[in-house]
Amino acid sequence: MTTDNKIMSQPKIGIIMGSKSDLPVMQDAADVLNELGVDYEITVVSAHRTPDRMFTYAREAAGRGIKVIIAGAGGAAHLPGMVASLTHLPVIGVPVKSSNSIDGWDSILSILQMPNGIPVATVALNAAKNAGILAAQIISTADEQVVKNLIAFKESLKKKVEESAEEMKTGK
Repeated sequence: MTTDNKIMSQPKIGIIMGSKSDLPVMQDAADVLNELGVDYEITVVSAHRTPDRMFTYAREAAGRGIKVIIAGAGGAAHLPGMVASLTHLPVIGVPVKSSNSIDGWDSILSILQMPNGIPVATVALNAAKNAGILAAQIISTADEQVVKNLIAFKESLKKKVEESAEEMKTGK
């Protein structure tokens, strides 16, 4: 399947962002999905500048095999909530601290404070990596290979902490 920025066999995760300026943050989601062996697509979909594109993306994602959408946005950050209102798929919002942001709080609150009935899972400011991990965990409920990859990933995190603790203990 071809997307605007990446060719994948059968993407299960859609990574979208309000503007290309969000890519340095959102790339972390793509990187961790690569590490976990989960196919994804990545593109720009602006709730404010390209609402028709957003409507089409949200309404057609499930039919194209997408299982989870990660939506990053800064400032007013309407993208995750608007996409969630248009699809039955889980949407994970990534608040992005952008140049027009109020220390990121506007983005956090815009994504976090969704009305009942339109949930958006929300990760910390600029935490696209956690959004990628969460999306992979959702996918893992129906994919045993992703389960194995997540277990290995979490074991590597554990090993890094144990190595750091040992280094501090021995003074290395």
